[in-house]
Amino acid sequence: MRLTFLGTGTSKGVPEVGCTCPVCLSTDQRDKRLRVSVLIETDEARILIDCGPDFREQMLRVPFDRIDGVLLTHEHYDHTGGIDDLRPFGIFGDIDVFADDLTHRHLRERLPYFFREELYPGVPRLNFHTVEPYAPFSIKGVEVIPLLVMHGKLPITGFRIGALGFVTDMTDAPEETFTQLMGVDTLVIGALRQRPHATHQTIDQAIEVARRVGAREVYLIHMSHEAGLHAETDAQLPEHVHLSYDGLTIEI
Repeated sequence: MRLTFLGTGTSKGVPEVGCTCPVCLSTDQRDKRLRVSVLIETDEARILIDCGPDFREQMLRVPFDRIDGVLLTHEHYDHTGGIDDLRPFGIFGDIDVFADDLTHRHLRERLPYFFREELYPGVPRLNFHTVEPYAPFSIKGVEVIPLLVMHGKLPITGFRIGALGFVTDMTDAPEETFTQLMGVDTLVIGALRQRPHATHQTIDQAIEVARRVGAREVYLIHMSHEAGLHAETDAQLPEHVHLSYDGLTIEI
């Protein structure tokens, strides 16, 4: 399984518009963070997790090929704002989109033209599937387990795909979610910044979750400019914990 980090930043991205902090002014490309999205490729399937407003720019950087499934963690715009940019991928056929009921309802309100029986030219046919926590499903033979995660008071979805765990925008989770993540080879987990936040984990909190589930390798995502310069922050992390960056590809 190959995972490519398409975007690793928080909702405002990095650099933030108008900010003159050292991170936002950095010339290190690892400090340029588009909104969160990852691409997973196996022998059987090509799966996208989250499709934010930077999706078009992100996909110009990788080979153009089919997308077999889109997994959405929740309805917030920084995770769904690029749905319309799935248009070019319609040439490969229908696209299956998997999300919880609340996310589907919000998409129906924002993008009603995707839900019509007769689609106007250029609109790809998206097949929307509602997921339930801990009820596995498959995409081209690849098993996906949805996980219940709390984003402040909002229930959202994480995923386990084989040896990979993916959890972003988390503050806490039910015990069953931690059980499902036990023993993952690689954990990709949100870590907004150093200081506390009402609806996101800090870097230290994310590392503690990784320790709790026994992840062998850990990659932090959904980082704001307050996470610090990549070169400095990454050097301070435990050996098996890494700051991800846009364009990074890993094998799982």
